[in-house]
Formats: sequence, structure tokens, C-alpha cells
Amino acid sequence: MKLRHFDNTSQFYSQVKDYLHNDEAENCLPLGISESLINNPQRYNCQPYLASVEVGGDIVAVAIQTPPYNLVLSKVKDMKAIQLIAQNLSTRNQKLPGFCGLTAESLTFAQEWQTLTGEAYQMGMQLRIHQLQAVEPIPKSSGFLRTAREADRELLIQWYEDFEIEAMGGKKGDTQRAVDSHLRQNTAYIWEDELPVTIVFCAGSTSNSKRLGPVYTPPRYRKQGYATTCVAQLSQKLLDEGNQFCCLFTDLANPTSNKIYRKIGYQPIADWNDYILVQSHSMVH
Repeated sequence: MKLRHFDNTSQFYSQVKDYLHNDEAENCLPLGISESLINNPQRYNCQPYLASVEVGGDIVAVAIQTPPYNLVLSKVKDMKAIQLIAQNLSTRNQKLPGFCGLTAESLTFAQEWQTLTGEAYQMGMQLRIHQLQAVEPIPKSSGFLRTAREADRELLIQWYEDFEIEAMGGKKGDTQRAVDSHLRQNTAYIWEDELPVTIVFCAGSTSNSKRLGPVYTPPRYRKQGYATTCVAQLSQKLLDEGNQFCCLFTDLANPTSNKIYRKIGYQPIADWNDYILVQSHSMVH
């Protein structure tokens, strides 16, 4: 078993893409981060940590961190690989705010990291990956979907931060950098009903899909179906553009979002846990 560390994102992606695409929905986050690092490097103001673990020339695990965000683990074929990743990170003195991955992978890493470093961990968020291949017909709320413009920048930043505070307990990362990246890429969308009422971002791409999120409707505009209709229409738009499926993460602590996405046609694929190190702050992107 051998760990390979990469400094070049394109070289890393060429090595790991086939492995990640074997379980494309489960690996939508590491795939999307890799795509952003290559095609939109301004999104991150850091040198990423990029690693793979091989057994007999075959990849069995992939790990990515783009500081200040959490370490992201791929689906892992051999759990012994997680020990190698944890050892490599600890010897590099890599600062981790937390780590996330599928349930077994993330818990295994958390236990290994605590054994190696003595740092305690706790559950941050329990999430679920959903996948949609066809949009179910739903009642449409009033309004229309449009691509966000530069004039929407301040609103996007404020609502993005409001989402983080409500969903994750505090402001995370560089919100302005994230919003500016979406505006450059035309991946920020607004549902407008005389005025903006919901925002949604296309957060990442794989070869065959798009990942949506975050989705945010301010409290004063809720219970009118805006988020449901917005996500349904954007999902249909992305399918019409040739994507085979769309995916998104839901917070298991929020039964409302889980219910509305199922109504649209999103089906649960796998559960995903986000751990934080004690006295650190969790970040999901």
C-alpha cells in the first residue's frame, strides 16, 4: 500500500478521475473540488492537499483539502488506506479544521486522527447525498429562474452568509471569494417573484452531473414553495443541458429540505458525516 502526494492538480486529477467516477454520486464533492481547482483556480486562495492511496497500482482512496475547509475523503475501497492518509497529514503538520466523508470512512479517519494527534473530534453535521435523474412534476410557485448578475453580488453574499449561520452555526471561509467565483462562472441563480426570494448555486461538476447547493430562502419568503420550484427548474435546466443527473447534500437535521427534494425526484444515495475537531469550526463547500 502506497500513498502518493500531488502538487499538480491536473496530474492528480488525471490519476484519480477514473476511480472517483466509478462511484460518481458518492464522490461528487471530491470530483467537484478537483474540477474547480483546474478550471476555476481563483476559487481557492491556498495550496491544496491532494493524495491518493494505491494497492498494487490500483487506487483505493483519495483525499483532498483546500484550506480553510475540511479534509474531504472519497469513497474508500480499503479502510487501511485511511491510516496512511492520517499519518501523512500528521507528519506534514497539516492543520485540519475537520474532516468529512461517507459515514464509515469519516468515522475511521476521526478515530485514526485522534490516535495519532490526541485531538478530540465531535459530529458537526450528518448529511445525505441525493441524486436526481428525472424531475417529478410539482405545483409551480409564482416567479421565474434567472442567472444571477453582478448587480446581485451584495445580496448573494448576505444570503450566503445567512445560510451558513443558520445551517452551520457561523460564517465559514471566504464568502466574497465564493460568490465572485460563482458570478464569473455563471453558476449562481435567483428565483425572482417581483424581487429575489431564493438563491441556489451550482456548486460543482463531474463528467456527467452537477451538484447543487447551497439553497437559501430568507424566513420572510418561506412556505410559498419558492425553494422547491427553484431547485426543480434548475435541475431540469441542467438535465436539458446534457447532464445525466444532478446531486445535492441535505442536512438530516432538517426534515423539511429532505422532504421537498424527495418530492422533486431526488433519491437518497448515501449518508455523509462532517466531523469537527474540538475548538475548531466545520466547513463544507
